[in-house]
Amino acid sequence: MKKLLGWLGKAVAATIALVLLYQLWVFAHVLWWIDHNPRSTAFMAAGLERQQDKNPDAELRHKWVPYDRISINLKRAIVAAEDGKFLTHEGFDVEGIQNAVRKNLKKGKLVAGGSTISQQLAKNLFLSGDRSFIRKGQEAIITLMIEATWSKRRILEVYLNVIEWGNGVYGAEAAARRYYKTSAAKLSRDQAARMAAMVPNPRWYENHRSSRAYQRRVAVIKRYMGYAQVPR
Repeated sequence: MKKLLGWLGKAVAATIALVLLYQLWVFAHVLWWIDHNPRSTAFMAAGLERQQDKNPDAELRHKWVPYDRISINLKRAIVAAEDGKFLTHEGFDVEGIQNAVRKNLKKGKLVAGGSTISQQLAKNLFLSGDRSFIRKGQEAIITLMIEATWSKRRILEVYLNVIEWGNGVYGAEAAARRYYKTSAAKLSRDQAARMAAMVPNPRWYENHRSSRAYQRRVAVIKRYMGYAQVPR
């Protein structure tokens, strides 16, 4: 029994050490990306694997553009659609989380997350799309790291450059070229709202932009875009 407890103690200590090392690895990347642009993300890697399962020669569409070369229309549309309190919260929308908890309790499983732009970015950079309480916990830790070290402008810049906008399409520039044959800098108000409406389920909306749900979402985003506060 004593020997068993000794082995269990060592196993727990090793697990804690691995968890701490992982957190340090994540934090080192967060610090590096304060002024260096991510070349890839966990979501991009998963997307490329998914594409190459069908076509071994497949490549992602992605081109980084600086914050000043992204249309103010898209910035406002994304904030209006995804995180209206982006400039005022510190990574978490308490009211949104409370609403998500109520939905989860009602369903008896994790179906809603109440995620802010900062939380979505943390997930995109490091994690999988799976829904679990452990993953949400890690997402919260990474969100705190990002909010503590990055400006809101940097958070939105990276977010707009790495999120998925369809099968193999990542970032505002690639999406603008894919859907509107223009640059991210030249997106109109209508185009920006339509792109923002795709974010919750981009691979589905890529081929269902005529659906009623999508059109309703576009209309709502247009209604609130003018009120959205974005970093300068």
